[in-house]
Amino acid sequence: MTRVQRLTEVFVEVANSLTEDFGVIEFLQQLCERCVELVDVAAAGILLADQHGTLLTIAASDERTHMLELFALQHDQGPCVDCYRTGAARTGIDLTDLRVVGDWEPFAAQARRIGFVAANAIPMRLRGRVIGTLGLFQSKPGPLGSDDVLLAQALADVATVAILQQRTLADSETERGQLQYALTSRIVVEQVKGILAERWRVPLDTAFAALRSYARANRLQLATLARSIADGAFDTGRIPRPHATQEPPPATD
Repeated sequence: MTRVQRLTEVFVEVANSLTEDFGVIEFLQQLCERCVELVDVAAAGILLADQHGTLLTIAASDERTHMLELFALQHDQGPCVDCYRTGAARTGIDLTDLRVVGDWEPFAAQARRIGFVAANAIPMRLRGRVIGTLGLFQSKPGPLGSDDVLLAQALADVATVAILQQRTLADSETERGQLQYALTSRIVVEQVKGILAERWRVPLDTAFAALRSYARANRLQLATLARSIADGAFDTGRIPRPHATQEPPPATD
């Protein structure tokens, strides 16, 4: 499938996001995966701020990126944290250069351990307000091309519109409620992902893929399915059990 066709799919997904059964978590997960397909990066992750301005991880293209974003939040450092605070994009960050990474060398070292050598952070903005960041991580050195940077910012803007759903932007209480619901839903999804991984003895990525596949096949919102499992109202035996896969060893410096 060509890049243009992929872009068309993204905008179709945005249009679908304006329907009543829109699932924020699923949309942002798909967007992270689209970033990897469309932009010259190895992984992507999205951080959103809650109603108190605290950043939380809500989507990532894979588990290693999710864990890296959690590391950044726990240590309050990294390009995405800086991007949210300043509202300015950070691109072409060389994670191997101490002069570049500055005060967040622990984050850079963690990123290198899992195979990333460069990073980019794109603000998710609406009318001058930053609600989160899109992080893009590279396994190859060198800056992104200008076209890739523009596309990444466009995707970040698309995600922002989808999250807040333009029809309700005038109502600030509704806006905050949508953001908080998305963030709370992600926490439930993470809990259920861990439960399934432990129950099936498979990697977290594998458990998450099985959960998403079942939700899609049965036209269920990912967050709704996860809440049902967490509440004990859904028998997880109905989800086809995935085969165990070997997780790749982490890269070394």
